Amino acid sequence: MDLVLRLRDAANHHLARYEPLLLLAAPLLALLAAHAIHSAASAVTDRGLRAVLLSLAMAAIKLLPGVSGYIDAEKRKVVDQLQSGDMSTKSNLQAELPTVGLSNEVINNLETLKARDVNWQGKCSGTVYIAGRETEGHFALINKAYSMFSHTNPLHQDVFKSVAQLEAEVVAMTAALLGSKEQSSGGEICGNMTSGGTESILLAVKTSRDYMRTKKGITKPEMIIAESAHSAYDKAAQYFNIKVRRVPVNKEFLADVKGFKRCINGNTIMMVGSAPGFPHGLIDPIEELGELASRYDICLHVDLCLGGFVLPFARKLGYPIPPFDFCVKGVTSISTDVHKYGLAPKGTSIVLYRNHEIRKHQFVAVTEWTGGLYVSPTIAGSRPGGLIAGAWAAMMSLGLNGYMENTGHIMEVSKKIQRGIEDIPGLFVIGKPDMTVVAFGSDVVDIFEVNDIMTSKGWHLNALQRPNSLHICVTLQHTVIYEEFLKDLKDSVNTVKANPGPISGGRAPIYGAAGKMPDRGMVRELLVEFMDASC
Repeated sequence: MDLVLRLRDAANHHLARYEPLLLLAAPLLALLAAHAIHSAASAVTDRGLRAVLLSLAMAAIKLLPGVSGYIDAEKRKVVDQLQSGDMSTKSNLQAELPTVGLSNEVINNLETLKARDVNWQGKCSGTVYIAGRETEGHFALINKAYSMFSHTNPLHQDVFKSVAQLEAEVVAMTAALLGSKEQSSGGEICGNMTSGGTESILLAVKTSRDYMRTKKGITKPEMIIAESAHSAYDKAAQYFNIKVRRVPVNKEFLADVKGFKRCINGNTIMMVGSAPGFPHGLIDPIEELGELASRYDICLHVDLCLGGFVLPFARKLGYPIPPFDFCVKGVTSISTDVHKYGLAPKGTSIVLYRNHEIRKHQFVAVTEWTGGLYVSPTIAGSRPGGLIAGAWAAMMSLGLNGYMENTGHIMEVSKKIQRGIEDIPGLFVIGKPDMTVVAFGSDVVDIFEVNDIMTSKGWHLNALQRPNSLHICVTLQHTVIYEEFLKDLKDSVNTVKANPGPISGGRAPIYGAAGKMPDRGMVRELLVEFMDASC
């Protein structure tokens, strides 16, 4: 006791020389300093020292007189160039209801507007996956199915029991394609239909977050994705306050399993693998990611939005497809789009879970609303029953034989396109495509200038970065026109070789500058400005 008193007296004597206010402020200042250091360290860990210093430098530069205004003016110029060709559409918008209704004349107006669309048949990467014209064949069938159920809403299951059954059957048939009938799946695969791949991904991420909070008490969730993972995961992270740990791909442009392992910590709720990834059409090592997920008891979502209605059939046809579905231990959820290679109407996707215990965390139940008890399975409350009917009609009309035949055609054409690109001097294919997406770049010409020439010929390809490249997502539309694509691509490469430099109205300078711009915050601002001006 005497020792404690002596220590207290010594401390008081030592501190007596300082102002009381300073003694009060010192701990607070120390806390603020510690918080600032922690925030800075976290920023450096997440973004890298170079990116943090660059952001600080750009923020300081913008404070200089006139600089901020100049930057805003330059951004406006870039946005206007990106929007070139779209301004006339915005200036002629119908902004008020007509004084007198147009009745059936609206159909003529719709046909006039539709006639202004570009000629998309066979010339677009992905986009339209059904062969033929929209008034014939499979198009006509799913359109008729949609019209039969266009008034229905599965929110009212007591009224539209037929739609509830159709959705259950679409989910069950899709689950069967992805391993639900295999003993290793556990026999409890379940899921729901959504409006598209992004909603399926959002729901899988939200469900994984809530499931891991219940299971492991995680309140500061983190998820690990490859830099090739779809941007919908960033959207989910922003919506649901989840920290993203983004891992560079390996030399084969696949998810780096060792890099994923290094990112796992006590806050990790999930990892993401793609089969295939959107940029390059490559299947991540799902089995290895599954082993990692099982070892650390975290969720693993497999993005099959592109591959769900191709890979099961390609495997049956003998293509060397690595494991990707619920047969892989550790996979807890899968997203797959029926409106792509499932050939269903736009706005139909599926999210699946390994069991009901996980899926229950997807639902929202409200007990204190004066409007009554409420529970909803997906993000949307009301949902279009017509789309569910269209998806069911697509799957039932095609059957196993139809999907096998379609897959055979598009896989064969994809390989022909891959070989054709490899034969064009100056181009190289990125990685070893597993499916129907072929990405290619060049060390000889500006690939974005090639894209501008292709655009002038009516083609609509996807521009990629890291590395600068393009890709074509092969659909049934391309099976009758792929030779024209290869010829136009070869001619475009030769044109750029002979006359390098941007063409008038082309976007190559913008894409090139965006890829090289070190301040990614500036690129983000440009994207936001463009979107704000476009919708």
